[in-house]
Amino acid sequence: MTTDHPPINIVLGASGGIGEAVMAELTALHGPDRVLGLSRSTGPAIDLLKEETIAAAAAQVKAMGHRPDLVFDATGVLSWPGHAPEKSWRSLDPDDMAMAFRINAAGPALIMKHFLPLLPRTGRAVFATLSARVGSIGDNRIGGWYAYRASKAALNQLVRCASIELARTRKDAICVALHPGTVATPLSDPFAKQGLNVQTPQQSARRLLQVIKTLTPADTGGFFDHLGKPIPW
Repeated sequence: MTTDHPPINIVLGASGGIGEAVMAELTALHGPDRVLGLSRSTGPAIDLLKEETIAAAAAQVKAMGHRPDLVFDATGVLSWPGHAPEKSWRSLDPDDMAMAFRINAAGPALIMKHFLPLLPRTGRAVFATLSARVGSIGDNRIGGWYAYRASKAALNQLVRCASIELARTRKDAICVALHPGTVATPLSDPFAKQGLNVQTPQQSARRLLQVIKTLTPADTGGFFDHLGKPIPW
């Protein structure tokens, strides 16, 4: 691989509310040639349920000769037709739980599998994935939302594992889970309660990128909110 190309920023889930806003912010900062968005509708396309699409996208990035200094994963699902967050164990369905885990945990894990090796071996680089405060076991005081909570808790553990492995070969790299807060997107709109501090996607993107800017290798493996504050596991 050639090494004379400038680094790029990669956003996965670029067609979603937060992903699209992060793309816009990064493009304004670095220019369109330094930002690559990937989603189910891009070329190459990625589908979290099909590992071969994630592998092919990573291979194409590698062939371009660019090393990403930021990989931002904005994928995730809370509800879909026929499934809403569970209010009680009476609503638990194994197929719905499996789907939540496939998209919210296994999908980002496969992104890490194929994209973390693309990070430079020296110099600062960041992998950040969107988790959720409700995935915190220590912060869970009201219950409910079983599949979403559990799948995001699993994602946090996967990030922690990956950060440890990543540090063995890339000591300057950072691998973190981020909580974006409540954002006015199709994912959270049906569940946003009055009184919550609801951000626009643009506000959330700016906050998240500011948090990323301040992270150091000592923060790798951590779980932070959109203000940079650590969240308990």
